[in-house]
Amino acid sequence: MNSSEIELKIQEILSQTTVQLASFLSEELADISEDYWREIVRPSLTYPQKMLVDQKGVTSLDGLDLSALLRILDRNWFDLSGEFNFSKEQRNYLKEMQSIRNRWAHKTAEKLDLEDYYRDLDTIQRFVSFISSNSELKEFIQNYKAQLQSLAAEKAEPVDKTEAKNSTNFSINEFVCLKSSPEKKGVILEIDDSKEETRYQIFIDSKKSWFYESQLFREPEKEEINFLTSEEFNSNLSSILIRDPSFSKLYSLNSARIDFIPYQFRPVLKLMRSDRPRLLIADGVGVGKTIEAGLIIKELQARNKIESVLIICPKPLITEKKWENEMRRFEEKFSPLDGPMMRNCIKETNLEGQWPQQYEKAIIPFSLFDEKLLYGSEGKKRKRKKQGLLDLDPPPKFDLVIVDEAHKIKNQSTYTHQATRFFCDNAEAVIFLTATPIQLGGNDLFTLLNVIRPDLVIDENTYQSMIAPNPKIHKAVSILRAQEKDWQSQAKDLLEQAAHTEWGSSVIKNKPEFLEIQEKLAKNNLSPEQRVDLIRDIEELNTFSDMINRTRRRDIGSFTVREPKTIEAEFTPEQKKVHDKVLEIQADVLSLIHDNQNIKFMMSTILRQAASCINGLVPFLKDILTRNLSEIEELAFLNEWDALKIAKIPQDIRKIISKAENLGSKDPKLESLLKIVSEKQSDENNRIIVFSTFRHTLKYLYTNLIENGVRVGLVNGDTPVEERIWLRECFEMDRKSDDAVDVLLFSEIGCEGLDYQFCDCMVNYDLPWNPMKIEQRIGRIDRNGQQSEKVLIYNMITKDTVDAAIYERCLKRIGVFESTLGAGEEILGEISQQIQGIAEDYQLTEQQRNDKLQQLADNKIREIQEQKRLEDRQAEFFGVNLPQKQIDDEIKHATSLWLSPEAVQRLVTNYIRKAAGEMASSEFILGEGIEKTLRLSENVRRKLLEDYRQMPKGKSTVERPWENWLSGDNPMLKITFDIRCAADKRNVTLISPQHPLVRQAAAKLEITDKPVACLEVCQSGITSGDYPFAVYKWVYTGITKKTELMPIASSKEVTENLEELLAQACDFDYETQITDYSLWEDIESSHYKLWSFARHRHIENVRSNAEYKEKSLSVSHKARVSRYQDIINNADDDKIIRMRTSELKSAEMDYKQKIEEIQAAPQRADLNSDIVAYGILRVKEC
Repeated sequence: MNSSEIELKIQEILSQTTVQLASFLSEELADISEDYWREIVRPSLTYPQKMLVDQKGVTSLDGLDLSALLRILDRNWFDLSGEFNFSKEQRNYLKEMQSIRNRWAHKTAEKLDLEDYYRDLDTIQRFVSFISSNSELKEFIQNYKAQLQSLAAEKAEPVDKTEAKNSTNFSINEFVCLKSSPEKKGVILEIDDSKEETRYQIFIDSKKSWFYESQLFREPEKEEINFLTSEEFNSNLSSILIRDPSFSKLYSLNSARIDFIPYQFRPVLKLMRSDRPRLLIADGVGVGKTIEAGLIIKELQARNKIESVLIICPKPLITEKKWENEMRRFEEKFSPLDGPMMRNCIKETNLEGQWPQQYEKAIIPFSLFDEKLLYGSEGKKRKRKKQGLLDLDPPPKFDLVIVDEAHKIKNQSTYTHQATRFFCDNAEAVIFLTATPIQLGGNDLFTLLNVIRPDLVIDENTYQSMIAPNPKIHKAVSILRAQEKDWQSQAKDLLEQAAHTEWGSSVIKNKPEFLEIQEKLAKNNLSPEQRVDLIRDIEELNTFSDMINRTRRRDIGSFTVREPKTIEAEFTPEQKKVHDKVLEIQADVLSLIHDNQNIKFMMSTILRQAASCINGLVPFLKDILTRNLSEIEELAFLNEWDALKIAKIPQDIRKIISKAENLGSKDPKLESLLKIVSEKQSDENNRIIVFSTFRHTLKYLYTNLIENGVRVGLVNGDTPVEERIWLRECFEMDRKSDDAVDVLLFSEIGCEGLDYQFCDCMVNYDLPWNPMKIEQRIGRIDRNGQQSEKVLIYNMITKDTVDAAIYERCLKRIGVFESTLGAGEEILGEISQQIQGIAEDYQLTEQQRNDKLQQLADNKIREIQEQKRLEDRQAEFFGVNLPQKQIDDEIKHATSLWLSPEAVQRLVTNYIRKAAGEMASSEFILGEGIEKTLRLSENVRRKLLEDYRQMPKGKSTVERPWENWLSGDNPMLKITFDIRCAADKRNVTLISPQHPLVRQAAAKLEITDKPVACLEVCQSGITSGDYPFAVYKWVYTGITKKTELMPIASSKEVTENLEELLAQACDFDYETQITDYSLWEDIESSHYKLWSFARHRHIENVRSNAEYKEKSLSVSHKARVSRYQDIINNADDDKIIRMRTSELKSAEMDYKQKIEEIQAAPQRADLNSDIVAYGILRVKEC
C-alpha cells in the first residue's frame, strides 16, 4: 500500500462524509425552519460560495461541497446544539474537520507520514460518529485505521545490535567507558590496529587493561548546566516579565504614589482584555477616576512605551492643578496649555509635521475649543490665514487621549465635541471619564461611544441593535443572583433570547465564551463558587462590557457613614400667601397667553424657585410677573377680551409685590440653617457646604450669613477661576486663620469636578428632582479620602410645597441619602422623568399630585428597593460579597509575585551585586523598614550610569533625577519599594517596575541558556516530595502579540500553587544528582498537551475573530464613508465640509491599516513556546 493508494482512500472517505453531513443537515435544519435554504443556508455561506451556488443553480444541500457544509454546521452550531446537546469536544472535531478539508483540498506533492494519515482518519471517524448513524462508514474507517497501524509496524526499522568492524575510532588520551559497566571510565594509553578488530589499552580500575573497540563507547559529553540560587532564579523570572510584559499580569500595581485600592484597577484590567485600548470609565462619584486614568498610563507605558498623552478637561480642573498634581503621583509631568500656547502648537505642527515635543504631555481645557481653533481664521490684510486643527496634515497623533467630564461633549454640534473627536480620531488609545450617570436609552451614551469606538458604534441604528440583547443578559444575571427556582433553565432561555436578537445572532452566539456558559448552565449541582463565576461571565456578554467600566459606589462599600437629617420648615402665614398667590398669578398669565394649553413645563421653574426661598425671590418678582403683560394686552385687543379681566392682572401683581416687599425678616427656613451653622461650629471640623440650584437663593443666603457674622464664600458658574481657587484654599484652612471660610455656598455647576473630602457636612437648601444629581452633590464629600467616620446631610424642606411632596414620597424612599445608589441608571432616569412630569403638571390638585407620586413610589421605586435588597442578600446566597469577590479575584489572577515589591528589590540587589563585582560583599540597600537607603560607591554608580546610558531613554519625571544622582557626588539615595511609603513621603524615590534602575537591571541580568534551580519549601496541604518543574514562555501571535509565563510541575496541585511556592522557596543541595535534562522529559510531555490545546484554541479564536472583524469592519466602514459623503455632498458650509472631509480621510486611513492587520492575522496566528528555566522543588511538611 503506497501513499497514492492511501490518499485516494481518504478522498473517498471524505466524499462519503460529505454525503452523510448533507443528509444530517437537511433533516435537522428543516426542523428549525421550513425555508431553511433561504433563511439559514445562504446566509451561512461565504460570498464566493454563494456565487458558485448561483452559477450552478444549486438549491439543496446535496449540491454543496464539504467546505460549505462544514461552514453551515459551524455557523448554526448553537441552534443545533440545543437539541443534540453537543459538547465542546465535538465542536473541536468540527474545527479540525475544517482544517483537514482545507489540507486535502489544497494537497501538494509533499507526502505525509503514516502518522498524519492516521490522525486525519481518527478525526474524521470521531466527526462522523456524532453527525451520522451510518455504522458501515464508521466501521470502514476503523478497519482502514487498523491497516495503517499494521503498515506502520512493518515499516519500523529494526535495531541493529551487532557492532560493525572498526565502527568507531578513538584516540590516545581520550576518555572512554565500558559497555559492560558504563559507570567505569578510563583514559586510552595505547592503540593496536594490527588485528581484525582494533584494541585499546585503557588505564582503568588503577591498572592497565586491553579492550576491543566493540567493548567501548565514547564518554558522553556532559551538558553544562547553569545552576542558580533561589535569589538568582526568581530574579531571572522577574527580569523576563519586565523585558517582555505578560498580557495577563498587572504592571501598574506598584508603580505610583497611591494607596492600593483594588477596584481602581478594574479599568486597567478591562483595557488589557479589550481588542482596542479605548474605554469609557463611568464610575460613581468619588471612586477615583483620575487615579484610574493614571494607572492606565503606567500600564500602557510598561507594555507599549507610550510617550505622548493629551488630557482634555474643564478649565477649573486645570486652574486648581488637579490633573498636574495627581499625575505627579505617577511620576508624570504635564504642561497645561492656554490659548497662545495652543495656537503655537498648531503653528509648529503645521510647519514641522508633528506636535511639539515639549508638549507631548499636555492638558487642554474645553474652553479653548472654539471656531477659530478648529477652522483657523483669516489673516488681516495680506497676512496668511492662521491654521486651525482641521488644517493640519498630518494631524497630531497622541498615543493616549484622556477626556475628563466627558459628558461635556454630548452635544455633537458644539466645537467642544468636534475638537475632542478630532483628537480622538487620530489617537491610538482613548479614555473617557465621567461620573454623570448616562441613560442607555438616551442619546448621550451613543454620542460618547460613537467617539470612542466609531468602528463599532457607527450610527444610532447600530447602537440600538447593540443594546437589544442587554436586558435579557441583565435579567439572567438577576436570576442567578436571586437563585430563583429553576434558575439555570431560566437563565439559559434568556441568554438564548439574547442570542437571537440581530446583534446576538451575529456576534454573541458564536463567541466561545457564550457556548461555554450555556454548557455550564446545562450541568447539574453547580456550586456557589461556580455560580459566582457564571455571574461574572454572563455580565461580560453585555455588548458594551469591553467599552465601558462602571464601578458603582455601592459595589465597593462605603467610604464613610451617611447620616441624613430632615429639617422641615413651615412658611409664615405671610410667606404662604405670597407663595400661593405668585403661583396663581403666573399660572393665569401663562394660561391666557397659551390659550389654556398645558403650561406645566413653563411653571416648573417658578414652582421650584418659590419652594427654594420665597424671600430671596422677592427682588425678582416684578420682572418675573410683569414680563408677559404687554403680550397679554396685545392679545386682549386682538381677541376683544374682557377689559376688566385684563386690568385685574396688573392690579393683582402690584398687590402681591407690595405684600412680598413687606414680608419682614421672619424666615423659618433661614433660621434653621443658621442653627445648623451655629451647632457645627462646636465641632473640630466646622466646615459646611450648602447647595442650592438657584442664584436668588444663594445670593439671599450669602447676604444673611454675612449679616449674622458667618465667614462664608459663594461659588457658582460665573465665579472666576482665581476666586474659586482662593475660596477653596480658605475653606480648607485651619479655622484659626483670619482668611478661613466656614461655610461655602454652591450651585451644581460651581462644584463640578472638585473634591471636598476635608468637609464632612452638607446642607441641601433645596433638592433637585433628579436623584442622580443628589448623588453627585453628596459625592463631593462622601468620596475616597474622607477621614470622618460619618458625613452629615441636612435636607431642608418647606411644608406644603411640591418639593416636600417629592421628597417624602420619592427621594427618601429611594435611599440616596443613606447610601449610594445601587439601581441601574435606566431605572433612575425613568423615575427622574416621571417625577418632573408630575411636578410640572400645575393643573393637578395637591391630592392628585400626591396620589401620582405615591403610585410612582409603589412601582419603580419598589423595583429599586428590591434590587438593593437582592444585592444585600448576596452574602447569604453565595457566602461572599459578590462585587468585592469579583474585584479580588480579578486582581489575584492579574498579580505576579515576580513583579511584587519584594521581587523588584531582589532583582535590583542581584543586579547591583553583579555590577559591583569584587565589592559585592558590602550592603547596598540599607534599612529594615519600608523606607530604605541606597548606598553606592562612586565606582558602582559610574558602572550603573554606563548601563543606564545604553538603555532607551524614557520620558517620565524620574529619569533625570536618577541620571543626576548616578553622575553626582552623593553616595546615598532614599528609596522605597512600597507605594504606601512613597505616597506619604514625596522626597523618597519609588523603585517601581518602570523605574530606570529596574529596567536596566532586567536588561543586564538576561540569561540566554536554560538555568536550573534546586529549591526547598515548607508547605502544608501538599504531599511531601521532590517535584521537577519547568517555566515556559508562551508568545501568542495573531491579531495582537501576547506573552505569558507558564510554570508547570510534575504534580497538578504543585502546578496550581507553583508561583507562590517558588517565591517562598530557599536553596537546597541537589545539584550533584542532576547530570542532564532528562529529569524534565515528563514535564515536557505534560506541557505539550497544555500547549497543543491552547494553540489549537488560540488559532481558532484568531481565525473566527478575524473573520468576524473583517466582515464587521467592512460593513461599518461602508456605512461611515456613506454617512460622511452624504454630509459633505449636502453641506453648504465650507467649515462643515472641511471638518467632515478630514474625518473621512482619517476613517479611510484607519480602515486600510486595520483591514490589512486583520487579514494577515490568521496566517500569523501561532503559539510559540520556549523554555526559560528548569528546577526541582522539594516540598516538606511544615
